[in-house]
Amino acid sequence: AVIAHVKTFVFEGTSLSLNPSCFVCVTMNPGYAGRSELPDNLRVLFRTVAMMVPDYAMIGEISLYSYGFVDARNLAVKIVTTYRLCSEQLSSQFHYDYGMRAVKSVLAAAGNLKLKFPADNENILLLRSIMDVNLPKFLSPDIPLFEGIISDLFPGVKLPQPDYNEFVSAAKDVCERKTLQ
Repeated sequence: AVIAHVKTFVFEGTSLSLNPSCFVCVTMNPGYAGRSELPDNLRVLFRTVAMMVPDYAMIGEISLYSYGFVDARNLAVKIVTTYRLCSEQLSSQFHYDYGMRAVKSVLAAAGNLKLKFPADNENILLLRSIMDVNLPKFLSPDIPLFEGIISDLFPGVKLPQPDYNEFVSAAKDVCERKTLQ
């Protein structure tokens, strides 16, 4: 219909008007967790376009520079290496994600920490981001493996223990007021 430059056309028994500037694009990633293949009867209606895997390290580097990190190149490589090693060494779980979504989560967390603590060591900020984003997702047997990966990539970097005294005190006060244990 577009090639023929017609104003209207019949599609499966329905007369439709054609807007030549209209475009339909379906983006699919069927190999990704929870996704399914497009049925054959719909697949034939679309033109297939191959996509490249993005350069995660470059995206990470640019994002870290935009957040104010000075050593962004090395830190971005550490993020990508962390996820590559996790995908190779940790158990295969449905909820584990080592793709761009995970990288972006770490970058966003690192950016927030850099904003809050601009003078702190960048390795500590990035390590804190990686730990905060990933550790809650991992099963118990995978945690020592993950900590081993982290200790190899961040040798000598120790995270300061968070101070939860104010939080615990507030939680105790609320529990006492509401007579909870």
